[in-house]
Amino acid sequence: MLSKLNSAQREAIKYLDGPLLVLAGAGSGKTGVITHKLAYLIEQCGYSPRNIAAITFTNKAANEMHERVGKLLAGRNTKGLTISTFHALGMQILREEAGLLGYKKQFSIFDSADTAKIISELLGAPDKQDIRNAQSVISNWKAGFISPEHASCQAENEAAQRMALLYARYQETLRAYQAMDFDDLIRLPVDLFQNFPEALQRWQQRFRYLLIDEYQDTNDCQYQMMRLLAGSRAALTAVGDDDQAIYAWRGASTANLQNLQNDHPTLRVIKLEQNYRSSQRILTCANHVISNNTKLFEKKLWSEHGPGDLIRVFAAKDDENEAESVVMRLLAHKFEHGTRFSDYAILYRSNHLSRAFESQLREQKVPYTVSGGTSFFERAEIKDIVAYLRLIANTDDDPAFIRAITTPKRGIGNQTLEKLASYAATRNVSLFEAAFESAMAHQLPARQYEDLMTFCNFINRMEARAGKEECAPVLADLMSAIDYEAWLFDSHEPRQAENKWANVMDFVGWINRKSEADGKTLLAMTQTIALMNLLESRDQESDAVSLSTLHAAKGLEFGHVFLVGTEEGILPHERSEAPEQIEEERRLMYVGITRAQRSLQISYCTKRRQGKEWKLCEPSRFLQELPQDEVVYSGMAPAGSPPAVSKDEGMAKLARLKAMLG
Repeated sequence: MLSKLNSAQREAIKYLDGPLLVLAGAGSGKTGVITHKLAYLIEQCGYSPRNIAAITFTNKAANEMHERVGKLLAGRNTKGLTISTFHALGMQILREEAGLLGYKKQFSIFDSADTAKIISELLGAPDKQDIRNAQSVISNWKAGFISPEHASCQAENEAAQRMALLYARYQETLRAYQAMDFDDLIRLPVDLFQNFPEALQRWQQRFRYLLIDEYQDTNDCQYQMMRLLAGSRAALTAVGDDDQAIYAWRGASTANLQNLQNDHPTLRVIKLEQNYRSSQRILTCANHVISNNTKLFEKKLWSEHGPGDLIRVFAAKDDENEAESVVMRLLAHKFEHGTRFSDYAILYRSNHLSRAFESQLREQKVPYTVSGGTSFFERAEIKDIVAYLRLIANTDDDPAFIRAITTPKRGIGNQTLEKLASYAATRNVSLFEAAFESAMAHQLPARQYEDLMTFCNFINRMEARAGKEECAPVLADLMSAIDYEAWLFDSHEPRQAENKWANVMDFVGWINRKSEADGKTLLAMTQTIALMNLLESRDQESDAVSLSTLHAAKGLEFGHVFLVGTEEGILPHERSEAPEQIEEERRLMYVGITRAQRSLQISYCTKRRQGKEWKLCEPSRFLQELPQDEVVYSGMAPAGSPPAVSKDEGMAKLARLKAMLG
């Protein structure tokens, strides 16, 4: 099983004498190490699958690990093996221990749209930026394990005090709804383990070995959760790369590498430096750039893929010229080398930079995909159906109640809902619970009250079935009863309604297939849905150029990469001033460089349009950190740069093109 791995990978897999940190450079086969170690623990070391947990950050990474382990252990029983995201593991723990924290098992999980609505109501209809700022501050407080009381004590001015008060009221609202946000799925298990030793002991006995992927992306809360689960036994392998730590803005802390050493003095460190992705020139550039950062651990990537092409740096006249030039170079390269569109990526620091490239690609009829498009679960029609499922799972979920009772419309208008909401507020109960109180019957006209009770009784009947019966028939009856298809066609243009209904049918089909495969009821599926980012069956490969931010491209690889907009104020970002912020931006540059397998072209503009004005641009400081003998400059090259393409090289290229055309 281990024969195809290199010596450092084999050492990392076989090491079981204590806590281990595997420093896995870009493209060094870290997923292979984790999956082989999972298989090794089960096959060679006698671990039961149910006693192992591998924790990562995305559903996609977890699914890939599941597949790989399945192939390595073909024919073996892996039932009970936990391969999940931090959030899914937190949810699993909280489902089983909810009672200890005063929650019911079927608590709701609120996404960012739900939490934005709560914050908006608490602030009194602020603008969207204020809501986003509040969400970000509260999220970082939770990740840093700071309670509302602690935030209030730390407040240095009136604005911070107001934010801490908002945080406290936000938490009270979540609690009233029997709901948690994504950060609570990590924070509350830590609370649980610190306050209930018997619960901690249960889970430590359950998970006898832990593997943590993308360790450099853990925040304080995730680190505490992992440390508590590992306990004094510390049977764990953490895999990560300090050079790819690019998530400080959402609470990730590179200090956790130091914490691991401090908490585990016997920590063994194994470095994976052989890269299986890129040519040596690309790696030399990456090593040169990242060597300017302060390091806890030194490492240098190397490859057996040969030297590869020189790195090309192009200075464009302006942003339009940059986009036009990149797309023309891409098409010429594709024609010359007979590659696919999916072999190419255009990577940038900020989303707004994609527009000029999208425009050029459309003009040249080049297929492309943009990372960060609307997630399947963000579509209005999917959120409508999910609102019903959430309400069936947790009748105290007020946002779900409001969405479900008004979509499709069922004779219950805003006035009815306002009366219900104000009554529920005076009684301090959920909207659903308030509907059943006798006093409510006297506050509404008979017809509205009857419509309200018809809806609530229907939800109660569905709840009674959803936890016991098979998923498919319950879901079919729900869809039939709400008559969503007819409502779509009544309220949208025919083509739009058809597309929306097709999405709903995809969604229903997926729930039925997954519930059957996992043996889950509709109630259990509702919690799974809350954590899914993308419908697996829709994640299809297509032959298209990838446009992506550097953050979204992490973990991916492409044959040929165009790294664009490498200017001061963009990369590094204009808000990056402190040395640690510049170091994070340099790691982003490193991530961009190491996405490339065969060729890398970097570009910047000498001026950029800002509104109606032109702004002069300065090349990124990171370009000066490239090894100059590995780089060819073209366009408006900086003074003292090596010459662009030599005459001989140009003639040879022309001859190759003529031969192909001939």
